Amino acid sequence: RDQVPVELRLPYQSSVAETRAAALRAREVLLRDPAVEDVHWFVGRTAPKFYYNLIAGQDGATFYAQGLVQLKSSEESARVVAGLQRRLTRELPDAQALVKLLEQGPPFEAPVELHLYGPDPERLIALGEQARGILERVPEVVLTRTTQASGRPQLTLALDEEHARLLGVSPTEVASQLEGALRGARGGTLLEGSEEVAVRVRVEERARQTIGGLESTGVFGALRPGTDARRAAPVSALGQLQLTPAKGSLQRRNGERINTVQGFVRAGVLPSTVLSAYLAALEREGFELPSGYRFEVGGESNERDQAVGNLLASAGVLLVLMIATLVLSFRSFRQAAVIGAVGLLAVGLAMASLWTFRAPFGFMGIVGTMGLIGVAINDAIVVLAAIREDPAASQGDARAVQAVVIRSTRHVVATTLTTIAGFVPLLVAGGAFWRPLAVTIAGGVAGATLLALTFVPCAFLVLIRLGMHCPVRAAAAELAAQ
Repeated sequence: RDQVPVELRLPYQSSVAETRAAALRAREVLLRDPAVEDVHWFVGRTAPKFYYNLIAGQDGATFYAQGLVQLKSSEESARVVAGLQRRLTRELPDAQALVKLLEQGPPFEAPVELHLYGPDPERLIALGEQARGILERVPEVVLTRTTQASGRPQLTLALDEEHARLLGVSPTEVASQLEGALRGARGGTLLEGSEEVAVRVRVEERARQTIGGLESTGVFGALRPGTDARRAAPVSALGQLQLTPAKGSLQRRNGERINTVQGFVRAGVLPSTVLSAYLAALEREGFELPSGYRFEVGGESNERDQAVGNLLASAGVLLVLMIATLVLSFRSFRQAAVIGAVGLLAVGLAMASLWTFRAPFGFMGIVGTMGLIGVAINDAIVVLAAIREDPAASQGDARAVQAVVIRSTRHVVATTLTTIAGFVPLLVAGGAFWRPLAVTIAGGVAGATLLALTFVPCAFLVLIRLGMHCPVRAAAAELAAQ
């Protein structure tokens, strides 16, 4: 495709304004490339889902921005993406920039992932950093990170309870008033079109951006005796504001703490190749987990295996039903085996088509292979049924078999041509998603036709000479005897 998504991550405590400024700098860097036509940014959230395997989930993240780069052409997109990645990494050292290709397959957060499980958060974070450092040194890896949430610096108030009592407020009331002043108190709603938007009232922006402004924020206490006025005092009179660090947090999966090491590879590189190199590097550098800790491999490899497993989960039942149908139809295990051999050879034809046309073998390639098996078996059944129905051909007469195959050629070739013609639009303008499916079926069905017209009659004659019992042949012999 001529579209490329870009992710930009700043430190966890970054504001929307800082993220927007970084996104504008990234836009200038991207537009310098002659292959880039335009760039659109979505700050504080993910872009609208325009491709089937994109993952959302960053809405409301002030440190995050996602961009969509429009290229002038889809040719050599892997080379263009690799160049954009190098420029952003070099010119935006204070941010994590990631440029990705739109590829096929199930959705995943990172191509290479290592899930670490354990009870102690601090030890888990340390192990994650160690594993991330090893992954960073693996060739073809452009960016690494862990999923531990970085702790934001916290501003705490060391409250002087004696002064708070003199003002007539409790610690809970102080916290409630500060939250209302900073985050805002709901003061009503505003109808904008058909949507009702909440209106919040809070102190002005400059009072919330500096410690001095927060210290001057007023806290209101009990009513003054004999008046309607409340006692008031600035925050600085009730205690001291202190900036303290906060520890990072870890997610849980199935009740276990998890820290995931993620690696992103250079455009055009297979994640499985990088994963193998990473696992070898872990073993070479002596990365070992203590007792009570374990790891699992995730990312593209795990998601692909799960998708293929789900696809093939019912393959056994379908195979049994197919064999039973063929055996009951032909009343012969050997003839059913000929049809089954055509199905197995069709898998090789599918792989040859993908290799010839340089199409990737992914989920759609697997779906196309399964479809090709059905088409190939259908052609083989047409030819074999025609041979069985001819009295002379069913007895093993080679010339009669040849004549039957010639008569069947018209029907089989017509089916092949119509199938190929039906997939021409996907071959021409189907894009990267549909092309493997179209290549597998349209390319493989031509070879399946040759199998039906050559392999099936030859295999039938071989079985006849080996003494195969053919119901049609037996009936013809019985009629001849009478």
